[in-house]
Amino acid sequence: MKKIDRMNEIAWVIGIVGCALGVCLCTKANFGLSMIAAPPYIFHVALRDRLPWFTQGTSEYIWQGVLLLFMCIVTARFRWKYLLSFGTAVISGLCIDFWFLLLGGNGAFENLWVRIAAFVFGAAFTSLSIAFVFRTSLPIAIYELLVREIADRFKLDINRVKLANDIVMLLLSAVLAFTLTGGFHGFGPGTILITFINAPLIAFFGKLIDRVFTFEARFPKLTKMLSE
Repeated sequence: MKKIDRMNEIAWVIGIVGCALGVCLCTKANFGLSMIAAPPYIFHVALRDRLPWFTQGTSEYIWQGVLLLFMCIVTARFRWKYLLSFGTAVISGLCIDFWFLLLGGNGAFENLWVRIAAFVFGAAFTSLSIAFVFRTSLPIAIYELLVREIADRFKLDINRVKLANDIVMLLLSAVLAFTLTGGFHGFGPGTILITFINAPLIAFFGKLIDRVFTFEARFPKLTKMLSE
């Protein structure tokens, strides 16, 4: 079967829009967000009454900015393209708020089976989207950039770094939920489940899409300028 080629830029769009949809569906499922999406949601819940403008999408890109600073310290390096990744984070946050607008806000669905379906599809969309993101050379969201840069800096397997990162974020999410909300808003059984299936799902979807697509750039000059 002939592969669909030059998916670099399309993979970036799928990654950003798909991850945002996955976050929204998992939020409305109310079984707990992924360990990656939980911290900004927890900050949103803790501050939304005092800061009405502090949407879940806004919290998302501010949190990613904090992670960017952490990544630069750990890897002891800074590249100007990291700022483009922060721009990607802003776009991702806007996409999250847009999806919530279409879905009627970030309140939970009422029907149990709808919640279960939202969680399953949300987790699947997120993993598939991240698999696409890992294959683009355009600026990626800081969550994925952190994993990729640490793996590159210390010559580690990217899937193992992803799993380790997920476990750290799981623990952090639990601490933040308890200390900032007095409960476990955004943290639940779904958070724990996603922590351990996310990396294997990303690897699984990655193998599938590699059979169907290749990821050369459609606009190589632009891609080279943004990736250098």
